[in-house]
Amino acid sequence: MTALAAVVLCAGKGTRMKSEKAKVLHPILGRPLCAYPLKRALELGASPVVPVVGHQAEAVEKTVRALFPNAPLRFALQREQRGTADAVRSAEEALKGYSGRVLILYGDVPLLRRETLEALIAAHDKTGGPLALVATTLEDPTGYGRVIREGGKVVRIVEHKDCTPEQRKVKECNAGIYSVDAAFLWKALAEIKPQNAQGEYYLTDLVEMAAKLGPVGSIDADATETAGVNDRVELAARARVLQQRINEAHMRAGVSIQDPATTYIEEDVTIGPDTEVGPMVSLGAGTVVGRGVTLGQGSVLTASTVADGTVIKPYSVLEEAKVGERNIIGPFSRLRPGTELAEDVHLGNFVETKKARIGKGSKANHLTYLGDANIGAGCNVGAGTITCNYDGVHKHLTELGDGVFIGSDTQLVAPVKIGDGAYVGAGTTVTKNVPPGSLAVSRAPQVTKEGWVAAKKARQQKPPKG
Repeated sequence: MTALAAVVLCAGKGTRMKSEKAKVLHPILGRPLCAYPLKRALELGASPVVPVVGHQAEAVEKTVRALFPNAPLRFALQREQRGTADAVRSAEEALKGYSGRVLILYGDVPLLRRETLEALIAAHDKTGGPLALVATTLEDPTGYGRVIREGGKVVRIVEHKDCTPEQRKVKECNAGIYSVDAAFLWKALAEIKPQNAQGEYYLTDLVEMAAKLGPVGSIDADATETAGVNDRVELAARARVLQQRINEAHMRAGVSIQDPATTYIEEDVTIGPDTEVGPMVSLGAGTVVGRGVTLGQGSVLTASTVADGTVIKPYSVLEEAKVGERNIIGPFSRLRPGTELAEDVHLGNFVETKKARIGKGSKANHLTYLGDANIGAGCNVGAGTITCNYDGVHKHLTELGDGVFIGSDTQLVAPVKIGDGAYVGAGTTVTKNVPPGSLAVSRAPQVTKEGWVAAKKARQQKPPKG
C-alpha cells in the first residue's frame, strides 16, 4: 500500500467572517472547522498530517493539538498569505524525507466525506499518474475554475476569468482537493510562478504540469460536500447539512428522532437502537447512549454515558456523568462531572449532583444537592437535602451506607458518615457521624399554644385607650 500523508491548509484569516478569531477556529457542531478535514485525513491513516498555519498560528496549533493529542501531526507555518501553492510549499520541510502520496485538503471544508477521499485515492491508483483531483458539476459554475479535458482526459484547470466563451460553458469545476505524488509535488511547486499583481501562487497550475507526465485521475463529488466556508451564513448552512447527515445516520441505525430539525447531535456520539430522542435534545461529542433509552425534550448531554432502559426526562443536563441501567432522571435534573449512578436510581426535579456515587435503587426525587458524596444502595434522600461539602478552602466527603433514610430539609455537613439503615429526621443539621441503625434529630422542641390565634385577634379588636 502506498504511503499517505496529508497537508491541511489552515492559514487563512477569513476576513469575511468579520471576527478576531481565525476562520478555521469557528465552531461547527461543537468543533472548530478545521477538525473535520483533519479527522478525515487521520481516519484514512495519513501519517504525518501537516496543518499549515498562518493567521493566529499559535492559537490554531494549540487547538488542534488538544483535539488530536496522540495524532501524527507536524505543523508548518505560512508566514505570508501568498496563495494556495505557497501554503502547500510551506509544508515541504515538515514532510522532508517522506515519499508517497500527499492529500491536499482545506481547513474550511467541513463536509468532505471519508468515502470521497477513498475514491480519490483509488482513482489515483487506477490512473497511475502523478496527480488525481476532485471535481464537482455545477449548473451555474460562475467564478469557479473549469476542468478542461481533451479526448476525455484532464489537461488543465482554467480560472473563470481566464476562460474562453467556449470554456465558460463547461460545468465541471475544480474542487481544489488533490492526491499528489510527493516527488512530483515539491518539484512542480518550485516551478510555479506568481499569477497576479499580489504575487500569489496558484495550486491549480499543478494539474497542467501533471498532465504532461501522465494521466490525471478524477472523481466527481457533490457540490455541497466540497463547499467551503467564507462567512457566518455559510458556516450555519454547512452545519445544517452536517447535522442532517448525522441525524439521518442514527435514524437509519434504529434511533427514533422526533424532530430532526431541532435535534443537535455532534460527531462521535453513539446511540443504541430503540432509543427515542425528543425535540431540542443536544448530544455532545463523547456521549454514549444505550438501547431503549428515552431522552426527553430539551435534554443536554455532554461526554456522558447512559445505559440501557434509562429515562431522561425533559430539560435535564448531564456533563461527564455515568448513568446506569433503568434510571429515571429529571425533569430539570443536573448531573455534573464525576456523577456515577448505579442501576434503578431515581433523581427528580431540580436535583443536582457533582462527584456523587449513588448506589442501586437509591432515590432523591426533589430539590436536592448531592456533591462529593458516596451514597449506598436503597437510600431515600428527602426534598431540600444538601451536602455541605465546602468549608471555604477544601471539599469534603459525605458518606451514606445502604438503606439510609434522610428526611426533608436536612443539611449534611461534611465530612460526615451515616451508617447502614440509619434515619435522619426532617430539618436536621448533621455535623457528627451517625451509627448504623440510629436516628439522628437536631431540631428545637415544638411549642404549641392553644387559643393563641383567638387571643391575638381579640387584642387587635380592642379599642385603644383614650
